[in-house]
Amino acid sequence: MFEAVAFFVLGLVLLALGGDSIVKGASGLAQRFGASPFVAGLLLVAFGTSLPELAVNARAVFTGNPALALGNAVGSNIANVGLTLGAAALAAPLLVRWRALAPLLLCLMVGTVAVMVAGWDGTLSRFEGVLLLIAFVGVLAACIGRTRNEKPELQDAIAAFARTGTSLGLNLLRFAVAVVLLYFGARWIVQSAPVIGQALGMAPLLTGLLVVAIGTALPEMAAAIAAARRGQGDMVAGHVIGSSVFNLLVILGGMAVVREVPVPASFVRFELPAALVFAVMLYPMLRGDLRVSRTEGGVLLVAFVAWVVFELFLIQTG
Repeated sequence: MFEAVAFFVLGLVLLALGGDSIVKGASGLAQRFGASPFVAGLLLVAFGTSLPELAVNARAVFTGNPALALGNAVGSNIANVGLTLGAAALAAPLLVRWRALAPLLLCLMVGTVAVMVAGWDGTLSRFEGVLLLIAFVGVLAACIGRTRNEKPELQDAIAAFARTGTSLGLNLLRFAVAVVLLYFGARWIVQSAPVIGQALGMAPLLTGLLVVAIGTALPEMAAAIAAARRGQGDMVAGHVIGSSVFNLLVILGGMAVVREVPVPASFVRFELPAALVFAVMLYPMLRGDLRVSRTEGGVLLVAFVAWVVFELFLIQTG
């Protein structure tokens, strides 16, 4: 058990380092080959933080553990809103000027309902996975289009997120280092998480939902708290909502395209609705005064703790 925990923590560290390296490398290469800093920054703000989850889930599917990947994908969405954004807003109120985030959050809610309907028969099929990937392309195009109409100062802030060295050699090296770090980080997490879950009496699905999803969210939570204290509320909210959309449409959709994903009935009844509830809770915060206050952050964090307690209760009574 101790060895498994040590490898799990080491895997989290490698994922965090690998994710940072690949984001910088992707930004530098994109700009070197003609992408504007604004477009590169938008993609990295919205979807860059999901790359560690993608690595973990790809490894889990490759090694024949789709339940772990399924739990991690949806559990990460709950942790994004309840833990990461809730803790960030509790640390410092978030001013969110990025008006395109509310429609993006609405897309997340619609996508979550669509996955619930698709999984009602117990399987997420290849065709349904293709539809999720196509939906992501549409959402991405709409997000870029709407964000181009945002205020210049917000566009400048998004572009600043992508500024980094554009040397071809440097960014290829960043990519190479990132691939190694993500590979070993994902490998050690996928190997050790089931051991930890089994010791706690958890099935693979719940191990992904709680152990892996919360573990991979902790570095993002620390980064979000730091960004909130710097007054970067747009970046925090963009990370949370964009990452959740990526997890739902790309990671789940990609998993289903590779092979059909079994979806337990309990997952459709409890976990997916929980992810939907957290998204619904966030929507009026973004549509109202464009601020996520400390009180609202506390509500999200308390709701997240209550959800974890509920899941642990189900384990004890299951």
